[in-house]
Amino acid sequence: MKNIILASASPRRRELLEKLRIPFEIRVSDVKEIITKTVPAEIVEELSLQKALAVAETEPDALVIGADTMVASDETVLGKPKDKEDAAAMLKSLQGKSHQVYTGVTLTWMGEKEREIRTFSEASQVFLYPMTEEEIQRYVDTGEPMDKAGGYAIQGLFAVYVKGIAGDYNNIVGLPVARLYQELKKNGIVILPANE
Repeated sequence: MKNIILASASPRRRELLEKLRIPFEIRVSDVKEIITKTVPAEIVEELSLQKALAVAETEPDALVIGADTMVASDETVLGKPKDKEDAAAMLKSLQGKSHQVYTGVTLTWMGEKEREIRTFSEASQVFLYPMTEEEIQRYVDTGEPMDKAGGYAIQGLFAVYVKGIAGDYNNIVGLPVARLYQELKKNGIVILPANE
């Protein structure tokens, strides 16, 4: 099996990939992200590709996994909040409604003749309960929203506001591991979880 590298600094992605119980390393891409797309699924695919290829340049023999996650609501794309005010505004726009979470994933490895690249995205829908101004502010004050797309962590304190989801929960956290596994298998890369 090839060396596997996760091109992400996200502790949530690391934890999700660890669930597969396969050995991997982390190499954070320092690529300047450039967005040329406008459709959320295409944006996350574009960003995941940039991250994966930047790391693959320095790790040509490894299987590199790049990923990017964002939230979309009412045709508005929400990345990570800039500050507490931005986080509160995001949550105010999302509360009491449904929105979509998109994760783009790029897999790249050296094939027999050339570099192979596979990019895909997964979408999940999240339904939220209404939130009061006080609830929003108390959540923002915890600091949890600050490095999360859409300003919340579904796996954290924000769970009490989640009415339901449609789609892959892990995708919302940051990495659709089931789809990742299926895409690897489809491309002849079999990664079997190790025994404890």
